[in-house]
Amino acid sequence: MKKLTISITFLLLFYAGCVAPPQSVSTEVTSTEESIFASSKWDYPVTRKVDVTDNYHGKVVRDEYRWLEDDNSEETASWITAQNEMTFGYLDKIPFRNRIKDRLTELWDYPKYGTPFKEGGKYYFFKNDGLQNQSVLYEQDELDSKARLVIDPNSFSEDGTIALSGLSFSHDGRYVAYGKSFSGSDWRQFFVRDLETEEDLFDHLKWIKFTGIAWRGDGFYYSRYPEPKEGDELKGLSQASAIYFHKLKTDQSEDILFYEEPENPLMYKTLSITEDEHYLILSRSMGTHGNAISVMDLTANNEKWMSVISDFEGEHSVVDNIDNRLLVLTDRNASMNRLVFIDPVNPDESNWKDIVPESNDKLSSATVVNGNIVARYMVDVASQIRVYNIEGKYIRNIELPAMGSAGGISGERDDSEMFFSFSSFAYPPTTFRYDMEDDSLSIFRETILMFEPNQYTTDQVFYSSKDGTKIPMFLTYKKGLKKDGSNPTLLYAYGGFNISRTPGFSLSNIVLLENGGIYASANIRGGGEYGDAWHRAGMLANKQNVFDDFISAAEYLINNNYTSSNHLAIRGGSNGGLLIGAVLNQRPELYKVAFPAVGVMDMLRYHKFTVGWGWAVEYGSSDNSDHFNFLYSYSPLHNIRANGNYPATLVTTADHDDRVVPAHSFKYAATLQEKNRGNPDPLLIRIEHKAGHGGGKPTAKRIQEAADIWSFMFYNMGITPK
Repeated sequence: MKKLTISITFLLLFYAGCVAPPQSVSTEVTSTEESIFASSKWDYPVTRKVDVTDNYHGKVVRDEYRWLEDDNSEETASWITAQNEMTFGYLDKIPFRNRIKDRLTELWDYPKYGTPFKEGGKYYFFKNDGLQNQSVLYEQDELDSKARLVIDPNSFSEDGTIALSGLSFSHDGRYVAYGKSFSGSDWRQFFVRDLETEEDLFDHLKWIKFTGIAWRGDGFYYSRYPEPKEGDELKGLSQASAIYFHKLKTDQSEDILFYEEPENPLMYKTLSITEDEHYLILSRSMGTHGNAISVMDLTANNEKWMSVISDFEGEHSVVDNIDNRLLVLTDRNASMNRLVFIDPVNPDESNWKDIVPESNDKLSSATVVNGNIVARYMVDVASQIRVYNIEGKYIRNIELPAMGSAGGISGERDDSEMFFSFSSFAYPPTTFRYDMEDDSLSIFRETILMFEPNQYTTDQVFYSSKDGTKIPMFLTYKKGLKKDGSNPTLLYAYGGFNISRTPGFSLSNIVLLENGGIYASANIRGGGEYGDAWHRAGMLANKQNVFDDFISAAEYLINNNYTSSNHLAIRGGSNGGLLIGAVLNQRPELYKVAFPAVGVMDMLRYHKFTVGWGWAVEYGSSDNSDHFNFLYSYSPLHNIRANGNYPATLVTTADHDDRVVPAHSFKYAATLQEKNRGNPDPLLIRIEHKAGHGGGKPTAKRIQEAADIWSFMFYNMGITPK
C-alpha cells in the first residue's frame, strides 16, 4: 500500500559543504575571555513559590511552581522574558559565538534535495536552495525535464514559521491536500490545491493533528479533534478525535462523521486506503505502543468493518494488498518483526501465512516495488536492503556504499525503478536510483561538499552496561585522533518509544568534528534497534536500564581516554530530554555540559497535557500506585539535588511546543536554579519564540540555536574553537 501522507522531515538534520579546511582545536582561553564570567554571581530570576501539594497513593508531593503551567498568564510571560534576558545576555558575551554562527551559515548555504517520488505519473521532490527557511515542492514530467514549482512554504510567512506539514495526492494526481503548521505547533490546517490550475480550492480544514489523509472518489477521510477551549489550544488534553469524510469544494461544517468511539476518548484513530481503493484500513491505538487493525472492503455490496487484529498487543501495519490478501508487517510472535499474509475474511492467527519470517536482524519496513518486496533491515543498527518476490523467496541484497542508514524508499507497485536516500555520520546524504529489472544501483543526486568527509571516520563499539548488556555506540571523529582524554565530546541518545537512532549526517556536528571533537551516539535500550525486546527492556518499570546504559556510555568514553569529565557534553531531546534530566540527577559529576531539550521532566503530570496520555503505555501513569513508585524514583523534576554541583546546563524549549508542553522545562529550570543558586556553573534555560517541538523550524532559527549550543559547550569547557 502506498504511503499516503508524506512527512516533511528529511531535511531536519542538514548535511553541508565546507569552505575552510578543518582546523585543530585550541584549549587556551584568552585572559579577556577568562574574565568575562569568572566573577559572575548567578543571580537567577526569582521564581515565586506556591503552596500546592498532591497526594499520590499516600505520598504527599509538593509542586511549588505549578503556576508556570499557565502559558497564558502575564506572570509566566514575565518569567520567560526574565529567563531569556539572562540566557541571551550570557550567550551574547561569548566572544566566538558569532564566528560559530557565521561558520554554520556558510555550511548551510548549498542546495539540498529530497528523494523523488511519483504521484499520478509525475515526479515530485523537495529542494532547498541553501538558506531558505523551508524546503520547496517541485514537479517534473520526467526525471530530466524542467522542474515546476508546486508549493513554496516560504510564501506562507515572512519569517518562515509557517511550515508545510504533510502531503497527500489524489489517486488520479489531480489534487494534493497539504497541511500547514503554525509556529511549530502540532495543530494542522489542511488545504487542497488543484495541480492543473495551480490554485487552492475553497477547502480549509482546522483542528487537525496526528492523522493521515485517505482519498476516495471526490474527497478524503481524515481525523480531527473538537475545537479546544480558548486558552487551552497548546496545553489542553487532546481527546475524542473522530474520522470525517470531506468532499472537495465544500465547507468543513458539511463534513460527514464516518467513525468515532465516544466510549474511548483517549484513543488514536487513523485511516488509510489501498492504492486501488479496495480496502479502507482503520488503525486504532490506546497510546504510542500497540494497535488494532480493521478493514472495510469497498467493493462489497455491504460495506462493514472486519476486525483483523483486535487485541492491541504489538505493532502491526498493512504494507499492501495482494489478490485480496493483506501483506502485514507485525511483531506478533516475532520480536524482530516478520511479514505475513492475512486473509481479512479469515483473519484468525492460525490462518496467517509467513512470507518473510523473523530473522536475527530487525525488519524495519517493507514496500512493494515492481511486484517484489523491498525489505529494509537493521543489522547492528546499520541499514541493509533485501529484495524478495511476492511469496517471500529471497532474490538479492542491494549493496549499500557504507555502514549507514537507508531511508525514504519510494517506488510504486508496477515501477521498474525505486529511489532511496543514504547517509552516515561521515557520509553526506546521497540519493540513489535502483533499477529493479537489471539490478543496477546508481547515484541520482549527491551532495557536493567543500568540507572533506573523507578526513573523518566512524567506529562502532560495544560496551557493557551496568547489568552486563552489550550496548552499541557510534563514535565519529577526525582520522588520527589522539585518545588523550582532552577531546571535546558530545554524547547523544534517545532511548524510548521503539525509535531507533541510526547513523545519519548532521550539518551542525561539523563544527564539533572540525575542532577536534567526537560525536558519540549510543543505541541504548528503549529504542527499536534490536526489536520489541530491546524496546521493552527500557520501558515502564525497566526505564532505569535506559539511564544505566547512558551512564555506562559516558564511563566508557572517559575510561578509554576518548574524553574526560571536563570535556564531555551530553544532549537529548523530548524523551531524550527526560534521559538527560535523569542522568544529571544520578551522576552529575560525569559531565561538564548538559543540554536537556524539550524534555518530559514532570513524570507525575505529563499525562495531563495535550497528547501526553498516549505515553502512559511507555512510561506508566502516576494514577497507578505501582507505576507511581518507579516514576517518582527517576522523575527529573522530583529528583533534583540541592547543591548538587551540576554541570553547566542549558535547557531548551519553545513557546509553541504542544507535544511536550514547555511547562516541563519551566518547572525543571526553576527548581534547578532555586536548589543550586551557589552552583559554580550556569544553569540556564533558552525559550524559543514561535517554535514548537522541533518540526518545521525555519533554517534561521536552526542555525542560531546550533550556534548557541556549540558556543555554550565550548566556552564552558574552556575551549576556543578555530
